[in-house]
Amino acid sequence: MQRSRETNWEGWGHGLLGVIIFSGSLPATRLAVGGFTPLFLTSARAVIAAGLGAGLLALLRQKRPARGDLGSLAVVALGVVIGFPLLTAQALRHITSARSLVFIGLLPLATALFGVLLRGGERPRPAFWLFSGLGSLLVAGFALARSEGGDPAGDLSMLAAILLCGAGYAEGARLSRRLGGWQVISWALVLASPAMAVLALMTLPESWSGIGAGAWAGLAYVSTFSMLIGFVFWYRGLALGGIAGVGQLQLIQPFLGLALAGLLLHEPVEGAMIAVAALVVLCVAAAKRFA
Repeated sequence: MQRSRETNWEGWGHGLLGVIIFSGSLPATRLAVGGFTPLFLTSARAVIAAGLGAGLLALLRQKRPARGDLGSLAVVALGVVIGFPLLTAQALRHITSARSLVFIGLLPLATALFGVLLRGGERPRPAFWLFSGLGSLLVAGFALARSEGGDPAGDLSMLAAILLCGAGYAEGARLSRRLGGWQVISWALVLASPAMAVLALMTLPESWSGIGAGAWAGLAYVSTFSMLIGFVFWYRGLALGGIAGVGQLQLIQPFLGLALAGLLLHEPVEGAMIAVAALVVLCVAAAKRFA
């Protein structure tokens, strides 16, 4: 698929803004699970974001998606509205947000695989897969070598979250080319909202008095920025600049997220984590040339 240079740069710019917003998601989730269960956090953030999205759709009088789009919207909802938030929240009960951010190194490859092989119609050169695969191996190798610093339950939850998120990103980007980025995530949220509302009511905290300000702040961030605003930029970036190429920007996310984890949560950020993130970003920079 041919794109003009202006469109390509616009796509990368939107994608970068989305990554910056998403970089705060895991540290914010870490804060939120200090006061809320993963099930309530996942459902509450979806319900709040769905309310905002539905308001935008109604205010701007957006047409309903076609019947044929419902399957794609269900994939988006399963991947980024339900699967990724729930699995990362579960993982962050076992591992630190700093450790979880290193797994984000697998997300560009997962997004590219789903986008290129299944939905996007893009065909990067073989060297792209070489460097993307090398970056993913570095991340997986780090997780195995440093297993004493983590928890198998947390690591496996993060891996499952990455796979579901990659599918949701690729499907949403494809659909965004017709419906628009914010419309896709808004409709996906609306589609998931009945089930999420029931789940939220079933998992309400027994007491609200012990929930601290940090947990509330985390819930507010993931409900508005992570669940809605970030996707406005991210899906448009993927649609304009290409799923495989722009998807590689996600490798900036560990750097930004690790900095936030250290500054805001005072979590230990090991030198090995930074080194792995740096090596992976180098691999992605090389892969970009062949996307």
